[in-house]
Amino acid sequence: MATSADPGPTRVAEAGRGEPEVLRLEGIGVRFGGIAALTDVSLAARAGEILGIIGPNGAGKTTLFDVIAGVRAPDAGRVFLEGVDVSGVSAVGRSRSGLRRTFQRVQTFGWLSVEDNVLAALEWRGGRGGFLADLVWFPPRRSLERERRRRVDEVLELCGLTSMRKESAGSLPIGIARIVELARAIVDEPKLLLLDEPTSGLDRTEAARLGERVEAICHDTDASVLLVEHDMGFVMNTCDRIIVLDLGSVLATGSAQEIQANSAVRTAYLGDSKSSTDSQVQVTTGGDHS
Repeated sequence: MATSADPGPTRVAEAGRGEPEVLRLEGIGVRFGGIAALTDVSLAARAGEILGIIGPNGAGKTTLFDVIAGVRAPDAGRVFLEGVDVSGVSAVGRSRSGLRRTFQRVQTFGWLSVEDNVLAALEWRGGRGGFLADLVWFPPRRSLERERRRRVDEVLELCGLTSMRKESAGSLPIGIARIVELARAIVDEPKLLLLDEPTSGLDRTEAARLGERVEAICHDTDASVLLVEHDMGFVMNTCDRIIVLDLGSVLATGSAQEIQANSAVRTAYLGDSKSSTDSQVQVTTGGDHS
């Protein structure tokens, strides 16, 4: 997909054709007083696609995630999940429609085992037969528990966590804890998975392992994955498409090669409008508080 140095009016980051559309944003705008955090942001993501969202600090990446997740209502624009307008739906409602999210800071239940951390994400569905079935352990409740345990086993295997399933999540190094968060996010099969700074605190080997897990999840579940990330190596190696935000607007969209060759992107990151077109985009890691 070609990119342009001129962001123009509402730039729509079109996903590849052929797969069903999972997410569409139309003209999203968010203001904090007199400051525009997002301006006329439109994009689309399709099933099985890994879409990276990058940009300098303050570009609006976290604000955009909050809008998608339903944590923040936009001042303008609409959010669609699988063609349904969910702009007025709460974060809980969107989660129950198949949206999952991880956060920059690790948020496992440290007092629970790895296995129980993952199992906890299935409990919102309740049990068969209500409280009485739970109390006396009716056969339907036992059957449901077996089904859930089988699903947890599948996800632990997919994420490479089987050997440490009984370990306390609070005792794990940060790299493994992030994989536990990922497993918890996908055990109730997602349609849209938002990963906020998934490599934060990880070394190169741990980040590569996490990237492999994300790719496997897309392959096995056909979920659409959006990730906000400052690690450009991880983004370039993992994402099918990349969207660049700058000052709350879509600056460019395209493949890793197209983004790396885009002079407007280099200018936004480095303030260098004279860089040659074959130079690589480089940024330092850091948080986005917009």
